[in-house]
Amino acid sequence: MWQTLIAVLGTLAGALAAGLMQARIAHTARNAARADVRRRDSVNAVTDLAVALSDHRRAMWELGDARLTGADTGRVQALRDESHRTRSAVTAPAVRVQLLTPEVQAPARLAVQATYAMRHPKDAHELEILRRRALDAHDALIATAAPHLCAPVAEGELRVR
Repeated sequence: MWQTLIAVLGTLAGALAAGLMQARIAHTARNAARADVRRRDSVNAVTDLAVALSDHRRAMWELGDARLTGADTGRVQALRDESHRTRSAVTAPAVRVQLLTPEVQAPARLAVQATYAMRHPKDAHELEILRRRALDAHDALIATAAPHLCAPVAEGELRVR
């Protein structure tokens, strides 16, 4: 009788332990999957913002150059329209970066502001200075994001987690 009772209790304890371990493993796997999705979303947000800023910086350069070189009104208007389109394209990825990657919020804001600052240059020299500042802020954004979104693989190499 006691042997049967001990066997039943042992079986129940084993089943309980196995169930708890399985639940813990499933919980850990879900957390890892969530972290992977968040990391991927963060990489996509930073990438999308970098592309949008590059497009807007190019549009602002072309618009500033056209204004400063006395291009015809139609060309300036077309470039202004393009700059409005590219500026609008910055908004969504900028918001996603602010929400998903708190580690790069400040560099992202600086990169956006530096690109927007190219709006009314006084001359070609100032346009080039503003462009360089925007490029530097863009590079700082990427340099800040990389360690947070990439894992070391080998000496000197990085890979997306």
